[in-house]
Amino acid sequence: MSGWEYKVVPAPTKGVKSKGVKGPEARFAHALESMMNDMGRDGWEFQRAETLPSIERSGLTGSTTEWRNLLVFRRPVSDPIDEFEPELLPPPADTPETDNETPEGEAEDGEEDATFSPGEGATQMASDNGVEETSPVSGMTTSLKNLASQRSGAETKD
Repeated sequence: MSGWEYKVVPAPTKGVKSKGVKGPEARFAHALESMMNDMGRDGWEFQRAETLPSIERSGLTGSTTEWRNLLVFRRPVSDPIDEFEPELLPPPADTPETDNETPEGEAEDGEEDATFSPGEGATQMASDNGVEETSPVSGMTTSLKNLASQRSGAETKD
């Protein structure tokens, strides 16, 4: 099933000089003709010209209504679902392919995960009362403590 894609462009406000085109009306018609032919080459079909109001600011607090001349074009477009062909990627090589196992830390439907036990820092963060802690080491998790001790040990070896 196909639909339509629309494009609205401002109508030209000034004529364009060209060889053999004389007078302001002919120049304006030539500018309009050139724009419509350019749009037609890109597959756009002219629908209609519209004059629509546009409310614009005037001064600090005022507003005025300006009338804008617009040209409406359309072109057929097919539904994206008709052309959609997803590329199937191969499964990652480092993970085993098993249908009955769930990843570690995830529970199957209706089951609770009994393997999760939060550390000291995580428990403190879960009971946060919304007040920012000013101590730099308060609530530090075990993994962060291990990382800090590894880094401090690495600096002393050099």
